[in-house]
Amino acid sequence: MVTTLDDTKRMAIGEKLASMKEVQALLIENEQLLIKECNDGDIQKHLQDMLNDDQKNMGILETVIVQYGVQSEPKSTVREMVEKVRKLMQGSEISLYEKFAQHELLKHGQTMSGLLVHKAAQVVGADVEAAITPLNTANFENRAHQEQLKGILEVLGVRELTGKEAEQGIWARVQDAVAALSGVAGSVVSRTDDEMKIQDIIRMDHQKVNLLFGQIDSSNDPQKIQEYFGQIYKDLTVHAEAEEQVVYPAIRAFYGESDTQELYDEQAEMKVMLDAIKSMNPGSSEFKQQVNRLKDIVMDHVRQEESTMFAAIRNNCSDEQSKQMATQFKEAKSKLQQQLAASM
Repeated sequence: MVTTLDDTKRMAIGEKLASMKEVQALLIENEQLLIKECNDGDIQKHLQDMLNDDQKNMGILETVIVQYGVQSEPKSTVREMVEKVRKLMQGSEISLYEKFAQHELLKHGQTMSGLLVHKAAQVVGADVEAAITPLNTANFENRAHQEQLKGILEVLGVRELTGKEAEQGIWARVQDAVAALSGVAGSVVSRTDDEMKIQDIIRMDHQKVNLLFGQIDSSNDPQKIQEYFGQIYKDLTVHAEAEEQVVYPAIRAFYGESDTQELYDEQAEMKVMLDAIKSMNPGSSEFKQQVNRLKDIVMDHVRQEESTMFAAIRNNCSDEQSKQMATQFKEAKSKLQQQLAASM
């Protein structure tokens, strides 16, 4: 039985996310370069704030890609475009205004890509929508950046054409637009990537797999059931291994030997069931029965982690330690996803 959910739609979203990461790296490079080339202190301040946001948004993109769980490469045309723009930005063929115009075009494309992924996730599946939720922060900030870049382009454009200063009313309009967008963003997203603790990342995994179990339960299409289980298989396999590499060794000293061993044992049972279900016919009634048994085991495990384990982490780890564990957990998941994709 094929245990993969990498169908055309989901692979397309994975490719789009990988392409966004490629563009995000260029946005960061551009802003670092433009800060050096522009001698206007006001514009430099806007760029520095933008750079800080974009560095954080790179972390958000990396989190989303790991949570999504489908490893992809950027589109070849995106890579070619990024290289062409990089050469233009680093060269002297175009003016400072034109460099900012190129950057604004990139930012516009990044904004639209983020919104497209968000809308596509709503169509493809609830588990995908849950996985890409952190991207909302980057989407709203990219939209705010567009407004700031419009103001910068007006100021620089007037200078290049006339040698004089533009009416500064543009900045007031830009700030009003940014403030309005920030208000919307604040109502939608409550946590950014650099604030995420290990509990937040693990809880996101739990929510996603619970949605996948629900999708299996509500479907009568053997092909879709097989695909949903394929994603469960990959997500749980990687999640469990990453916990065993990063989280459980870190908590053993304060969570207790017996309680930590219980977590290992529960995941060992889960892995056996995953392999057993993988060999079954997804169209049989027994398949769903076994998936429901697996769900019971997983949800019992989830309840233990989210109650006693999370409490132990809160009581024994600083915020910084919890954030560092989250970073290590994501890195482990990313490597394991790549290894699993290569073996399938």
